[in-house]
Amino acid sequence: MAAKDKEGRKIVAENRRARHEYFIEDSVEAGLVLTGTEVKALREGKANIAESYASPEGGEIWLINANIPEYSAGNRQNHEPKRKRKLLLNKREMARLSQAVERRGYTLTPLKLYFNERGIAKLELGLGQGKKVHDKRDTSKERDWNRQKQRLLRERG
Repeated sequence: MAAKDKEGRKIVAENRRARHEYFIEDSVEAGLVLTGTEVKALREGKANIAESYASPEGGEIWLINANIPEYSAGNRQNHEPKRKRKLLLNKREMARLSQAVERRGYTLTPLKLYFNERGIAKLELGLGQGKKVHDKRDTSKERDWNRQKQRLLRERG
C-alpha cells in the first residue's frame, strides 16, 4: 500500500535521487494516459520511476523508461511494463518545457507518481539542470552541516 503525503495524495513512486542529480528549478503536474491494468498495478503500489525521464517528441511530451509492472491478476491483455506513456499538459506548458529542453539543455525528470484527491493518476515533473560532481559534494556538505546545527541547537536548548 502506498503512503500519503501532506496534501492527502497517495504516493505510488518517488524519485528521491532526482534532487541529488539535478538542480530542480520548476515543477509541473501532468496527467498520464494509462490502460486499465496499469492503473490497477499503480493502485497496488507497484511502480518505479527512478531511471525514467520525459522527452518532447512530435509536439507532445512522453514518459520514457518508467516501469509499471504487469498487474498480478491480469490476463493475456496485460500491458507492456516499460512502454512510452503520453503526458497530458496544456499547450503552453508543453511549449515552455520543450523549449527549455531543446534550447537551454534542461532535463525533464519525474519526481513523484501519485493519485490526487479525486483518484486520478498524476506525475510531478521537474525541470532541472544536471549537477556536476563538485555541486553534489557541496550539497551533501550543506545538508550535513544543517543536520549538525540542528543537533547542536537541540542539545543547548
